Amino acid sequence: MRFISEEESAALVDHALAFAAAREALIAAVAPGTTLFPAVLGHGSEPANRFSIKSGSTADYAGLKVGSFWPGNPDRGLPRHNSVILLFDQAVGRVDTVIEAGRVNAYRTAAADAAAASVLARPDSEVLAVFGAGNQAEFECAALARILPIRTVLVVARDHDKVAGFAERLRGQGAAVEVRAASAQEACRAADVIVTATPARAPLFEADWVRPGTHVAAMGADAKGKQELPPALLERAALFCDLPEQSRTIGEFQHAPAAAELRAIGAVLESGEGARTDPAAITVFDSSGIALQDLTIARAILAKWVSKGHEPFGG
Repeated sequence: MRFISEEESAALVDHALAFAAAREALIAAVAPGTTLFPAVLGHGSEPANRFSIKSGSTADYAGLKVGSFWPGNPDRGLPRHNSVILLFDQAVGRVDTVIEAGRVNAYRTAAADAAAASVLARPDSEVLAVFGAGNQAEFECAALARILPIRTVLVVARDHDKVAGFAERLRGQGAAVEVRAASAQEACRAADVIVTATPARAPLFEADWVRPGTHVAAMGADAKGKQELPPALLERAALFCDLPEQSRTIGEFQHAPAAAELRAIGAVLESGEGARTDPAAITVFDSSGIALQDLTIARAILAKWVSKGHEPFGG
């Protein structure tokens, strides 16, 4: 069994690798022979300590990701979020590779946003509004700045101390943009792209603040009851997601009208059809997170790890 530590995987991952893996995963999600199993949501001995298990298989690979959220960890000098990815040897059913993937998970989640935005956002998008100023919000902005001509990032957050260091953290990821704090209304009215990366359970802004032509990415909803967007926005936007049945259950689109058409972004990426055709249309992408994102990025990291001189089968 091969083991890649958190330190090793963090050194191997980057936005380009994550983007390619996310695009591959989203397309694989709509391919024949792919199975994505229902997410398991659980908690530790303390109910506030939560974890999820997401698993899936294709004709070529299978595995799972265990993601955890321990809110008290910062008091211990540890991150709240952590992830471990397991890849199976399908011939014998043993675990072939274990990858600690805390930092990798931030890249992986942001990459799905960027892959969707590459076909849904207007190609001239320059102003990005982001709700949240935590670790994931930073990665979302950096991933989008790679594929869109983003010049300005408007950060909507309760903690202004986090906003103060946001521009420097983005520069560390190669994104040289202007960053400033803004109110929710100001940010939405100015934005070409809006990203929500929060644990919210109620809408973060009003639907009529969103301009025609805006692309919205909801990244935070991954459990029943979570919500970041106003339902009125979902009534007049074109709706896309990573996995429609999961989005209806635990994603943002649990709050969408029952008759709304949900389109899998993988089908758009694969065919090149069904993306933005009207510059004035509002598009919404919901990312509730699928196991294939974890498995494809794990396979890419494994290949890079082997290319660095590690034994392909351990040792």
